[in-house]
Amino acid sequence: MTLPPYDPPRPSPPAATSPYVQVDEHGVVRVAGTRLAVDSILGAFREGRSPEPILRSFPSASLEQVYGVIAYYLGNRTAVDAYLDSQQAVWNYARSYSETQVSPVVERLRQLTGQQHPAGRDQ
Repeated sequence: MTLPPYDPPRPSPPAATSPYVQVDEHGVVRVAGTRLAVDSILGAFREGRSPEPILRSFPSASLEQVYGVIAYYLGNRTAVDAYLDSQQAVWNYARSYSETQVSPVVERLRQLTGQQHPAGRDQ
């Protein structure tokens, strides 16, 4: 499924001034050397989790990397918070858009089984 154009006001990603973070070609801030977005680690940290439990959720990172990402956040809090807020806006848009779309596979299965859309109408 392709999303329609979405061009929210997005601050540029914070400068990757840490050996523990890097900005990829799409402007996503990631844990250096991984595909893990710092959003994941920092979301858990902002919810009050400490580094060791965060590491258990993201075993592709090392404990050093988790602490490094947190230190990066604490040193650049305003810029990183703005970045995380813009990323959340993108996810919220994608989620709301996907909820309005019916997968062709699901639609075909509904046709085959005679079921209607959960809201009580065919889509």
